[in-house]
Amino acid sequence: MTNEFIHFEKISRHTWQNLHRKTNPPLTEAELDSIKSFNDKISLQDVTDIYLPLTNLIQIYKRAKEDLAFSKGIFLQKESKKQPFIIGVSGSVAVGKSTTSRLLQILLSRTFSNASVELVTTDGFLYPNQTLIEAGILNRKGFPESYNMELLLDFLDTIKNGQDYQIPVYSHEIYDIVPNEKQEIKAADFVIVEGINVFQNPQNERLYMTDFFDFSIYVDAEVDNIESWYLDRFKKMLSLAENDQTNYYYRFTTQSDEEVMAFAQNIWKTINLVNLLDYIEPTRNRAEIILHKAENHEIDEIYLKK
Repeated sequence: MTNEFIHFEKISRHTWQNLHRKTNPPLTEAELDSIKSFNDKISLQDVTDIYLPLTNLIQIYKRAKEDLAFSKGIFLQKESKKQPFIIGVSGSVAVGKSTTSRLLQILLSRTFSNASVELVTTDGFLYPNQTLIEAGILNRKGFPESYNMELLLDFLDTIKNGQDYQIPVYSHEIYDIVPNEKQEIKAADFVIVEGINVFQNPQNERLYMTDFFDFSIYVDAEVDNIESWYLDRFKKMLSLAENDQTNYYYRFTTQSDEEVMAFAQNIWKTINLVNLLDYIEPTRNRAEIILHKAENHEIDEIYLKK
């Protein structure tokens, strides 16, 4: 075990799945298929073995948070106001964060009766391409400086105070922020914030996004596996773009497979891998829990902060 995991408890899948009494997952195979990213693999068995115990754990944290808020209210002699329970989900590009987040959204809304659960991806907080071009950092898209961190922190602060917020919308099809479109985020019972940068410190270094989280998850895997998932995803993106000239990936559909894969490999090596090793992975131990995936996308180990 490396020093980095010194304050984590390592739990095998086998041990973890027995921490929760066996119940049927509150969603169908079809629903699971509809939420998983198109190159991700996840089964109802994973839901039962991994995500139901995880939902149980989140329940424990939520109760503890409410108890603390109540006691603090008594101490301060004022009524504590209801705040959303905010969950951060981080990890590399192509590691399966979105699937984990969408699955949690369903599980939480069905485990906590009538709970409202909002899901936000930090892609919406990327600067528009034009802004990145003007700053000369379009090739650094996804790196810390390509995000409007002030806006992101303002969003978290507003939501934490129980107020709704409108955020920009990002589209992978056009590879840019959608002009004049906003997504209304309600101060729900749960707000899941998913993105490669959610554990990173903002440029001003004074406030961490993690300060706003009540629970945080890092989805982890070996670098070689993530790379092959990324390349696989890139190929699938191309097949989706074949008949759509407005799609960012359409431009690659006229190239040979060799050219396309060389291009994708280069993007992985010069951008995504660098971002992962320099900025994403170093924040891993800020998570409350690390879900480690094996080559077949199955979660084989869990690290829980002691």
